[in-house]
Amino acid sequence: MDKRKKVLIAILSGAILLGALSFSVAIDDDYTSGLTLEDAKRVIAAAEEKAIAEGLRMNIAVADVGGNLVAFERMDKAWLGSIDIAINKAYTAVAFNMTTEALGAASQPEQSLFGIHASNDGKLIIFGGGIPLYRNGELVGAIGVSGSSVPNDITVAEAGEAAF
Repeated sequence: MDKRKKVLIAILSGAILLGALSFSVAIDDDYTSGLTLEDAKRVIAAAEEKAIAEGLRMNIAVADVGGNLVAFERMDKAWLGSIDIAINKAYTAVAFNMTTEALGAASQPEQSLFGIHASNDGKLIIFGGGIPLYRNGELVGAIGVSGSSVPNDITVAEAGEAAF
C-alpha cells in the first residue's frame, strides 16, 4: 500500500473514531437527567408487583420523553391484544404530557380534543392506564399498562409511577 493510501486510511479512521466518541457522549448526556433503563425496570417491577397482588395479568410499557419504548414486560398469559395498547398508552401519555384518562375526558364529544384519537396514525389511546413520569418536575417518560379493566390498568400504572 502506498504512503498516500495509508495516510488517508489513518485520517478516515480517526474521523470515524472521533465521531463515534462524540455520539456516545451525546447519548450519555441525553439520558443523565432523563429516564434510564434502570428506572424503567424499577417502574415495571413495582407495577408487576401490584398486578400480582391484585391477581391481574398485565402488559407494562415504559417510554422515554421521545415516546420511544425503553422497557416492556408481558406477564404470563396477559392478553396479546393488550401489548400494543400498553405501548401506545405510554406513548400517548408522554406525547401529550397528561394521563390517558385525562386525554380521554378531553376527547369526548363537544370537548376541545374530540376526534384526537384518530390522529398520530391511530397510536393514541384515550382511556386510562397511561401516566407521565416526571423527574424534578420535568417530563422524562411515561408508563402504559393494559390487560384488565380500565380502573385496574390505572391502579397498576399508578403503582409503577409511585416507584419512580
